[in-house]
Amino acid sequence: MFDLIPLEYYSLLFYNFLLLVVLIMYFQSIRTDLDSNSNINKKRILGTFVLCLLIFYMGVRPISGSYFGDMGRYALMFNDYAAGKDLITKKDVLFEVLMYTSSAVMDVYVFFLFCAFLYCYAVYRISVKYFESYWFYAFLIQIAALSFWGAGTNGIRNGLGAACFLWALSMSNKKITWVLLICSVSIHGSMLLPVAAYFLTLYYKNTKMYFYFWLISIPLSLALGGFFESIFANLGFGSEERIAGYLTELDEGISNSRTGFRWDFLIYSASGVFSGWYFIIKRKFVDVFYSHLFNMFLICNAFWVLVIRANFSNRFAYLSWFLLGLVIIYPLLKMKFFNNQHVIVGRVIFVFFMVTYILMVLV
Repeated sequence: MFDLIPLEYYSLLFYNFLLLVVLIMYFQSIRTDLDSNSNINKKRILGTFVLCLLIFYMGVRPISGSYFGDMGRYALMFNDYAAGKDLITKKDVLFEVLMYTSSAVMDVYVFFLFCAFLYCYAVYRISVKYFESYWFYAFLIQIAALSFWGAGTNGIRNGLGAACFLWALSMSNKKITWVLLICSVSIHGSMLLPVAAYFLTLYYKNTKMYFYFWLISIPLSLALGGFFESIFANLGFGSEERIAGYLTELDEGISNSRTGFRWDFLIYSASGVFSGWYFIIKRKFVDVFYSHLFNMFLICNAFWVLVIRANFSNRFAYLSWFLLGLVIIYPLLKMKFFNNQHVIVGRVIFVFFMVTYILMVLV
């Protein structure tokens, strides 16, 4: 069914469908209470519909390297494995194993559908885990993020690595969590940064210090950006081979529309920094998981700020942006801060998505 859609309109249709869902959510937030049974039931039905449609729409898209970047390359690799090519174990071993074993039991179209399921279901799972009846709002803001569609349809490998990270965060058993974190890095090596941030913030929990680290990263980047970029490049992050592995829709779209210090992307990231600062420091919101989540976000985003002008910096941006929606929405679904909280939730998600819509559709 979806192969009847012209490829040039495929992403556009996704964003316009999401615009419709966000508008429905927003207008309902004005008319109903957040915790009313009617609202909860409607959001559960709507959320389930969006989840299922998203998995199939993303999963059965036509194979195209022109419109979906790395998808074409992964299709060739998958077909090579199906034809008898030996398993590649040089890097991102778990992703290679996934392709290799899948090629023996399914065709390439089912493989991409399976990847879409893992990617989308991870967002659903962590939303249900921490927000229960209000999971729809957390799910919606995450799929409304600037990087969601590109990481799921183009940079599939790093999208799956991030999905595995979200799976890890949703587990109660710490041993399983740590195994999944290792799997995340094994799917895509870039996930080493958020995994390292996970363990660092697990033991050192001073949010103010992480906040100051993020703040100081801005003038450091402005003054010494080239120095930090050369460090990361010399560590192997600047090679053409590795750049290819980090491609997302952003790399072929707005991110390359101009170079230099990206104040617009910094402001986008700062929305999460402000949210964490406002709720944790100003409003004294105490929640162990949220503090951990916010601290991880600050570390990952600060590293990106340091290399923000590099032509390969957007792969670092995704390592914090995939957590951004959770950072923004979490307190609003956990504690009542405002009398008209449902309206606030609706406005926050609406504005957050409109940034995505403007940059990905209108610009």
